Order: sequence, then structure tokens, then C-alpha cells
Amino acid sequence: MRRNRFNQALAAMILAGAAFMSQFAFAQDSSKTSGDSKIRNIDGVAAVVNTGYVTRKEIDDRIAALQKQGTKLPDPVTLRKTILERLIIEKIQLQNAAQEGVVVSSKELDKIIADIAAKNKLTLAELKVKIAATGSSYERYRQMLHDDVVISRYREREVEGKIKISDAEIDNFITDRNRAVAGGGKPTRSTPAAKGEPEEIDVAQIFIPADAGAGAQADAKRKAESLLREARGDVDFLQLGAMAAKENPKIKFQEMGYRTPDRLPQLFYEAIRNTGGGQVANAVVKSPAGYHVLKVLDRRALVAGAPEPQQAAAQETSSTPQNIMVTQTLSRHILLRSRAGLTDQDAERRLAGYRDQVRAKTADFSELAKKYSEDGSAANGGDLGWMGPGDLVPEFDQAMNRLQIGEVSNPVKSEFGWHLIQVLERREAQLTVEKQRQFARAAIRERKFEQAYQDWLRELRDTATVKIINADDPAASPR
Repeated sequence: MRRNRFNQALAAMILAGAAFMSQFAFAQDSSKTSGDSKIRNIDGVAAVVNTGYVTRKEIDDRIAALQKQGTKLPDPVTLRKTILERLIIEKIQLQNAAQEGVVVSSKELDKIIADIAAKNKLTLAELKVKIAATGSSYERYRQMLHDDVVISRYREREVEGKIKISDAEIDNFITDRNRAVAGGGKPTRSTPAAKGEPEEIDVAQIFIPADAGAGAQADAKRKAESLLREARGDVDFLQLGAMAAKENPKIKFQEMGYRTPDRLPQLFYEAIRNTGGGQVANAVVKSPAGYHVLKVLDRRALVAGAPEPQQAAAQETSSTPQNIMVTQTLSRHILLRSRAGLTDQDAERRLAGYRDQVRAKTADFSELAKKYSEDGSAANGGDLGWMGPGDLVPEFDQAMNRLQIGEVSNPVKSEFGWHLIQVLERREAQLTVEKQRQFARAAIRERKFEQAYQDWLRELRDTATVKIINADDPAASPR
């Protein structure tokens, strides 16, 4: 569960969750096909991607897998275009990874499959039977795992490896947090940049996703505008986001941290270009994914001047490492790991049943965890011990932080599977100097990762040669 196990668990558990989805269709060796079959292959191509291509059958297989999961899907035309774009991005990553020498040996792949079988309490033979029951073959399953691991390793090297965090950033983070603690948690205003001078902007957002369809779009817009009106009042913006997310788990909120204008999404910067610190954007921002309510928490000069003499002593005191206090949470959970035969709907339904039993006091959370939880904490009744910010994966951490003491969450999904969470106690704790810097580095990396990842994907897509041929028709349809 801890973040320092993230990279290892990410590959294994994402693969376990995806293991039983239909496999992609792969291109045939052109040296072994006749001229006629080449023509038929091209006729089934949806897009040419650099020196490879995405077939219409690949799109069909991906849609079929989503339909089997019972996922709510947009209209067919939008769905096919969305799936095609995802497959294009995956194809580009695999091509680039091959050029960069990112490989997964057969021995490594065998070990990953053995680990997945063990986690699902299956022998290798039983796993093969489960795979066959999905309509796929073991060979295709191995290829799918191979591609997922290659993409994961390539992404880790290209994105994680390029996120640079300086000692100065860590020092500034610690200082800012200490100032907030000294000021009772109230935000402080930085020295604004002079006109024309470079600046950094700290922006927070509440994101309301919008499904396809006029009705869903209108509902999302109404909710966003309602939140915007509330945000203009005397309320804590992030607390408002937390409350909205508690009502609707699809709603997300985040503080994006200090960024220069070029590191903000262009839509966001245009919306808050003339918005002062502590103010909310004039209108909601519409993006392809939904609606965004934005607030500028602070604006500051990129290169701040020396502090005034009367502030020096206070700043020196407030930046003392031992002054950093964090909220630690004692919680426990029930984990249902992603595995063959357990759909997302089944996992949610089971955990919702356990939740209702605990709320009705007809069952004890600890006893349910001992009996049903599928991780090492089960023997201790699901107890995870005291956890601070950054110790847990984001989905779990955010859901846990929204709970009151004694409260039980709704089912929560992470890369590990599905969780039911109960908060037992909270406390304020001081961080050691080493822990402070670890926490600061993890928090800064978390802020930087999403933007770096999206920038990286855009760069991959923009530099690739892609030609869309026919994405609209299923593979079985004539051109």
C-alpha cells in the first residue's frame, strides 16, 4: 500500500486487472503475406501510426472488453474515436520503447505471470484455463502483459526520470508549510511580480466530468456553475471540492501548486490571466473532459527579493524543520484485488454489502477484514497503522481524508483493486528533518507528475506520423 512500493505494484496489479480483457489484434508479417492479403489487411486498418498501424478489429476488441465490464459508454461514434486515440498513443509508446531498447525478457514475463497466478491463488494451469474462458489465448495474454510492462517501464523512465526536484524547491515547500502552520493554516500572500516580470501561479481546481450526450453535459455544467457561485463566498475552496467529491466520487479537486504560466494548461491560464490571488475565475472552464472551477490561491514573483528585515526573524523561526506538523490517520481497510472472475461491479457490490453491515452494526469491520481482505493486513483486521500525507496511493489517500472518525467509505478503486476504508483515529505529529524532506519531495513530485505526464503524451502524439483511414466502421463492415 505504501508509495515506495508504487512502481512495483503498479505493473503487477494493473496487469492483473487487465489480464482477462480481450487481446489486441496484431499485424501479420508482411514477408509471409500475398499481395491480396496485404490489400485485405490495409482495408481493415483504422490508422497508420509511423511504421505500424491500428486495425479496426483492435478497436472492436477493446470496445467488447469494456462492454463485458458493464462500463457506461458514450455514443458509438465518440467511443470508437476515443478508443482509436488510446490505441494510437499505446502504439507510439511501444514503437518508441523498442527504439530506446526497453525490453522485457521471457524469463521476466514468466515471473510476472507466476506472481499474478499466486496473487489470485491459482496454479499456472488454472490461470491458463481462466484465460481460455475469456475467449483469449495464453499466447495473446502473454503478449498483452509484455506490452503493458514495456509501456509502464518506458513511461517510468521518460516521465519519472525527467521530473527534477531541487533542494531549493524542497526548502521553499517546507518554509511555506511552516508559515501556514504559524499562521493557523491561513493562506499567506506572496510578493506579486512587477508588470512584465516572470511569475508563478498557484491554482486549485474542482473538476466535474461530463459524459457524452446533451443531458449529461448540461447537468455537469449546472453543477460546475453552482460550485462556482459557492466558491465566490467565504468558503475554503479545497474543502468545497472535498464536499462535492463526497457527494459524487467522480468529481475531483486538487491544488496544482506553483507553476509558471507556460506550465499551466492553456485553457486554465486564459481563464485566470487577470485573476488576483485569493480570487475565483469569472466563469467555469469547458474542456473535452468536462468542466473546471478554478481559483487562484496565490501569485508570486518567480525570483522573489530578499525579505524585509522585520520579517527575517519570523521567517527563520517558521522555517525550522521541527515546526512542521502533519495530520496522521489510523485506518483499516478491506481489499478485493482485481482478478479473474471478479468484475468491478461484483467487487463494488460485495464491498457495499460489507459497508452496509458495518453501518447497521450487524458485523464488525475487523472481523470482515480478517475473513475477506486480500492483503497482508487481513490478519490484523485490515489495520494499516498510522499514515501521513503521501504514504498511500492518491485514490486511497483522498477517500480516507474525506472520512470522519469511525466513518466507513463507499468502495474505492486504486491500482491495487477495490477498498473499503474505515478511519479509526487522527493525530497531529511532528516530522523529523529527514521525514520533512521526504514528505516535501513526494508532495512536489505528485504535483509535477500529472502535468509532466500529459505534456509527454502530447509531445509523443505531436511528433508521430499518424494518418486516420477508417475508424467508424467495425472490422466486419465493408468499406
